Amino acid sequence: MTDNLIYPVPEMMSGSANIDDATYKRLYQESLDNPEAFWAKQAERLDWIEPWQKIKETSFHRNSVSIKWFSGGKLNISANCIDRHAAKTPDRTAIIWEGDDPTVNKAVSYVELKNLVCQMANVLKGRGVKKGDRVTIYMPMVPEAAYAMLACTRIGAVHSVVFGGFSPDSLADRIIDCNSSFLITADEGVRGERIIPLKANVDKALERCPDCRTVLVIKRTGGEIG
Repeated sequence: MTDNLIYPVPEMMSGSANIDDATYKRLYQESLDNPEAFWAKQAERLDWIEPWQKIKETSFHRNSVSIKWFSGGKLNISANCIDRHAAKTPDRTAIIWEGDDPTVNKAVSYVELKNLVCQMANVLKGRGVKKGDRVTIYMPMVPEAAYAMLACTRIGAVHSVVFGGFSPDSLADRIIDCNSSFLITADEGVRGERIIPLKANVDKALERCPDCRTVLVIKRTGGEIG
């Protein structure tokens, strides 16, 4: 026995939605009827450094399964997440952050986000991080964590996010697994009014990770960074 339940969406939410049920169903059907035309149209919403040549190339042969989308195309995720919005709506809010203490909060506009991400990207490049390098991010839930991820994508580095509640050994395992040579962390984190000694954990983890040569520390609480 199966029941189909539909819960009404409050007007306060549905009124500001970017899509309604009818539009969703129409778009979904378009994607089934003519997927190449549908995805070509969706791709126009992005900024491309180099245009794609073919929407998709697939092979499902037993010995050569291959699926490629937008072959020949080149884009930058950081630019698409930030730059195109900063150009059109620079003062629009990109990030709303609330700290462990709800009275500590921050709103970051798209133009501010672009400047902060570019600053961090330049710091990474200045420390020798280049395209293809792995960067471990071991941060609390703060805006700088987003800046770090977007900075990595901006310069073509691969970021590996490690949950800030993990132990030094768990952090070390993940640094070694992705062969990371650069790490971004904070002095401390705050979770449920409890102080998380992030930099101290990093110091212990790096005892097992001789190839991780550079650590960037974001000062959040003023805790000891060694």
